[in-house]
Amino acid sequence: MVDARRHGRRGPGDPVDADRVEPAAGGRALSPEFSLVGFDNYARMFGDGTFWKALQHSVTFVLLLPVVTLGLALFFAFMINVGGRRRKGAAIAGVRGSSFYKIVYFFPQVLSIAIVALLFRFAYNPNSGALNSALGILGLDGLQKNWLGDPDFALWCVMAVIVWSTTGFFVVLFSAGMASIPKDYYEAALLDGAGRVTTFFRITVPLLWDTVQSGWIYMGILALGAESFAIVHIMTVGPGGPADSTTVLPLLVYQKAFVGGQAAYATTIGVALLIVTLAFAALVSRVGRRERLEF
Repeated sequence: MVDARRHGRRGPGDPVDADRVEPAAGGRALSPEFSLVGFDNYARMFGDGTFWKALQHSVTFVLLLPVVTLGLALFFAFMINVGGRRRKGAAIAGVRGSSFYKIVYFFPQVLSIAIVALLFRFAYNPNSGALNSALGILGLDGLQKNWLGDPDFALWCVMAVIVWSTTGFFVVLFSAGMASIPKDYYEAALLDGAGRVTTFFRITVPLLWDTVQSGWIYMGILALGAESFAIVHIMTVGPGGPADSTTVLPLLVYQKAFVGGQAAYATTIGVALLIVTLAFAALVSRVGRRERLEF
């Protein structure tokens, strides 16, 4: 790694910082002088409490968000395509108005992630937000909170927004996959006495598994990357607050590189983020490996 200095080598009492910035007339700039610090940035990272908080939050994202998002998307896609009541001339059909529901679920994808974050930032406002206002109208004043200002709730509020904004994409993705499954399978299962739950787990999920696995990896990358960064950066106090309760690795990389001017240390954190992403993708590919079913 590279250590930018104003006056050559650092003294013995200086902190291990990969890029110390030099004030300039028009702002801040990196010094042209530098010295190699080897693995000092990694030692600093392992002793950085903020890094471990950000890592914990990112791991929470990548473990919970795909489960919740893909679970909801599979349920909604199943109901839209094959979960409706039987009708004349069709043993298998989706719920009534399924085409309208597809549009509703996909609507968040039309909006920019920045717009989504701003809308929910206003909705979570403790004084005039839609959430607390709705609770007040329902007489549930005791449940009103400073949602994004409470360290116990801020992270969960951010996760709820990510789920809301991404579920629709996977509903459409899984709906396309389910449309290609022959309806004869469902009709035969229903004739044998199988219920909707059985057909979902015995027919739909196994035949759609390759799509689910790909969606799992893609959702994990979103949770570790731009999606989580944009929402946390726009919605939260600080951003990343309160008390680093919503800081995630992509946000920490941005803060170190562009706010603190510590580009090399930010790169070190970026390497850690890369390792977490690759480990997640490898784990999902390994655990989700099963015999391919063709139809």
